[in-house]
Amino acid sequence: MELKDLNGYEEIVIQCHDNPDADALGSGYALLTYFQSKGKRVRFIYSGRSPVSKSNLKLLLLELQIAVTYVKDAEGFVRFLADWRKEDGAAPGNAEEGPQLLLMTDCQYGEGNVTQMPAQTVAVIDHHQVSRALPALSEVRSNLGSACTIVWDLLRREGEHPETDWKLATALYYGLFTDSNGFTELRHPLDRDMREALPFDSNLVKRLCNSNMSLEEMKVAGVALISNEYHEIHRYAIIQAEPCDPNILGLISDFALSVDSVDLCLVYSILPAGVKFSMRSCIRESRANEVAAYLAEGIGSGGGHLDKAGGFLQKELIAGQYEEYANADADRKGRLLKEILRARMEAYFDSFDVIDVRRDTLAESDTMPYHKIPMEVGYVKATDVAPIGGNILIRTLEADIPLKVEEDHYIMIGIKGEVYPIHEAKFLASYEKSDDAYTLQLEYEPKVICDGKDVPLMPVAKKCRTTGTSLIRARRLDKAMKVFTEWDREGYMHGKPGDYVACRADDPSDIYIIDGDVFAKSYVPD
Repeated sequence: MELKDLNGYEEIVIQCHDNPDADALGSGYALLTYFQSKGKRVRFIYSGRSPVSKSNLKLLLLELQIAVTYVKDAEGFVRFLADWRKEDGAAPGNAEEGPQLLLMTDCQYGEGNVTQMPAQTVAVIDHHQVSRALPALSEVRSNLGSACTIVWDLLRREGEHPETDWKLATALYYGLFTDSNGFTELRHPLDRDMREALPFDSNLVKRLCNSNMSLEEMKVAGVALISNEYHEIHRYAIIQAEPCDPNILGLISDFALSVDSVDLCLVYSILPAGVKFSMRSCIRESRANEVAAYLAEGIGSGGGHLDKAGGFLQKELIAGQYEEYANADADRKGRLLKEILRARMEAYFDSFDVIDVRRDTLAESDTMPYHKIPMEVGYVKATDVAPIGGNILIRTLEADIPLKVEEDHYIMIGIKGEVYPIHEAKFLASYEKSDDAYTLQLEYEPKVICDGKDVPLMPVAKKCRTTGTSLIRARRLDKAMKVFTEWDREGYMHGKPGDYVACRADDPSDIYIIDGDVFAKSYVPD
């Protein structure tokens, strides 16, 4: 769905989820601003237990002058709609039928955390997992960190420029900031793109951050820390907190991780629609974002940064996978949930092997020789996008790859858009260069960030052809593996079952992971 698809409606009500957070308010405000600029009759509402009372959200609404109305229930909504039409001199119509268009943001119509209002047509913009049938007009991107990111991207597609309005920029920035736990759970390069593009009011954001915890929430944090559950073998803690702002979960997990015997910490809170959780890690073998994704697999979404991450587990998806949980009463559900989380944490630690190229090699008896099929891939000379000695980030779907540019560095672009650095000697031994442009249709085109500026790789990418003489030894993984390479001592290449772990035949220390689909298209037994 594009925003232009909604421009045929003259009467639009934007609704976010009950008891809204900064992401819901920021995305709703951006949509309100857009449709006002198009001359539409538009209002922004929310429902829930009571009007917004958190000090940071009240400050956000006040400073940015966000026009949003609290509507208690469906009956109140009908009265609101009738009064609004009368006030605007619009045709009264039948208010019980609802507005021409009810546009949901940061939520889905019919969810447990949304008061259901009458509507003639419903549209949805959301970044949570899809848990029910969606209307025809919908834009749900579960891989993004916030609804604000989706709205920002939709506005850009319409030729709008959110960065020209400091209020709008600040609302979008703070929405992503809070929903990603202070940018620790960024899941997609678009999230990072928006964060870097918006000229937000830094002073206001500081004030908002310093107004983030109430005395009641401080008590929530204290009680949660006292009731921690510690697992000595893998040195991790599980902590349950009462329902609270997601940032409070992050504060609790940050504090727990400062304990000398805790390497990994999971803090969670049970909400009406599911479970919000925060993850922290201080060890390189267990990235917080990877643990969060593993924890949420099949029952929600999780992701973030290497040391800080989090996610959300959906009640309906948990019930769909765990029959005992589905049939339990509320008290039993809470106890079962901790058992589920504990079991998933233990399964995570049993799910992978680790190879560090500084100490490990691949046993020849466990691998088979393969050579590369002649095929076209892409390359960029690193010095074509940054000066020698420059520190760059190669931004891809998977992660940001740091690189200090040297004269002999090349950046390879594979057939699925996978990107990795390589030294010139190995490049020339395996590829034949061409000056022809390399083109590839990708979900997200890789780029380099140099001195804060985006430099797309595809416009300068050239074709190269594998020679077919590159010999490797490899084996298929039946268990996940983490490989620490010479390129990045803190990060690792991650292989999942079905991928391959491989090393160059002429350099046993050059160990790496090859995607299973890429391997099948690129290598044959020697």
